[in-house]
Amino acid sequence: MRGILNKLGLYGTQSGVWFSGEQTANGGLLEVTTPVDDSVIGMVRMATPEDCDWIIEKSHEAFLTWRNVPAPKRGEVVRQIGNVLRENKALLGRLVSLECGKILAEGEGEVQEMIDIADFAVGLSRQLYGLTIASERFEHRMLEQWHPLGVVGVISAFNFPVAVWAWNAFLALVCGNTVVWKPSEKTPLCAIALQKMLEPVLEENGCLGVLAIGVGGVDVGHALASHARVPLVSATGSTRMGKAVNQTVAARLGRSLLELGGNNALVVDSSADLDLALRATVFGAVGTAGQRCTTTRRLLLHRDIAPQFVKKLIESYGQVRIGSPLKAETLMGPLIDHPSVDAMQKALQEAREQGAEILYGGDRLSGASYPGGGYVRPAIVKARADMPIVQEETFAPILYVIIVDSMDEAIAIQNDVPQGLSSAIFTDSVRSAERFLAADGSDCGIANVNIGTSGAEIGGAFGGEKATGGGRESGSDAWKVYMRRQTQTINRSNALPLAQGIVFE
Repeated sequence: MRGILNKLGLYGTQSGVWFSGEQTANGGLLEVTTPVDDSVIGMVRMATPEDCDWIIEKSHEAFLTWRNVPAPKRGEVVRQIGNVLRENKALLGRLVSLECGKILAEGEGEVQEMIDIADFAVGLSRQLYGLTIASERFEHRMLEQWHPLGVVGVISAFNFPVAVWAWNAFLALVCGNTVVWKPSEKTPLCAIALQKMLEPVLEENGCLGVLAIGVGGVDVGHALASHARVPLVSATGSTRMGKAVNQTVAARLGRSLLELGGNNALVVDSSADLDLALRATVFGAVGTAGQRCTTTRRLLLHRDIAPQFVKKLIESYGQVRIGSPLKAETLMGPLIDHPSVDAMQKALQEAREQGAEILYGGDRLSGASYPGGGYVRPAIVKARADMPIVQEETFAPILYVIIVDSMDEAIAIQNDVPQGLSSAIFTDSVRSAERFLAADGSDCGIANVNIGTSGAEIGGAFGGEKATGGGRESGSDAWKVYMRRQTQTINRSNALPLAQGIVFE
């Protein structure tokens, strides 16, 4: 483990404030541990709210220059960033696994997401299109143009310590903004490593101040959300956190981009390819140890296929290799920390008290193969849709199995939770698939047919409805949230005709 840190220059105490080559932090020391074995892997000097204010002011100064750089030139900088990520994919992926506990394949996969969104952003830099609009007045031309916003604040979560930042940062950069990043206090080393990797590219291109980080706690997050120089705050995390950020930003009439919790359901219809559905269910529920916002948390099984599917599911869970995420053969690593394990145990106890049946797993794991305190066996729980615990998102590998008798019932249950992020149906029926995708079908931001709930391609806009926050990141036209729209009208005549034919003498 030390070898990874040494190669990335993460030995000794790190500064939690990085701007334009300057590393100045004035807060307390943060002890960084790895969920692999609970050992201390680093120390970070935290930012203070005053440090955050300083970073934002400096980032605003950098924005005043960066906004005038042609968008394709900004895209060229992001292209070079993508190349640095390609060169360091294995090393950075291993750090992701070390710091947040996801397996090596997922750690490298997260870096690949960054590379993919960099490629997307490079193409986007030549496609920031506006509209030409027909004017009602003679010899007038009307059009829309998109301009940068300013400093974009990004607050990210531990479970995707680098990719979600990239979704925001790379689009924000090509749109002409600068970015201030507050990473999770649970995974600050990934952010610091990235800043160290990317600053040479920024310096070579004369734009060193366009990316900055401030590692801090809730007070730093509040300072970022409340600062008038930050027109947009993108926040990823719990619904509780998102509400707090939204209230703070809205109080000053700023913009929020919220990507919050998910309570995602996977429907298995009676006509489904059960082997396909089984593989999707296991990965969706167990991948990243259940710590994805798109994790499959509810499995809605048609009664006709439920017995055989549950039997196969339990058999598959028994084959999941749990252990150190740094070993290539591991399929599920630890939860991020001990409180997360406690939350899982609490949820399982509440489920029992509400009448649920634990069909498999849920227990803590200990011994030589599980050196830290975050290892658990993933749980399969037979439940009812009306149980209060099923309405909640527990960020852990708990899968609630619910039996349904019809497609209408499945969709009603699917939608009857506060969250609305990802959803999926497995079916070979065109009618069932189209019913699920119709306006009165899934109410989520993501709806898949014969694909699981977990994971998404960067080409589509990512996000959800209801308590998930309504934000959209990554692909499609999500870039528009990082810009301001300006309607422009040009009069080439010698007259001054007023709109709607008004005469004002």
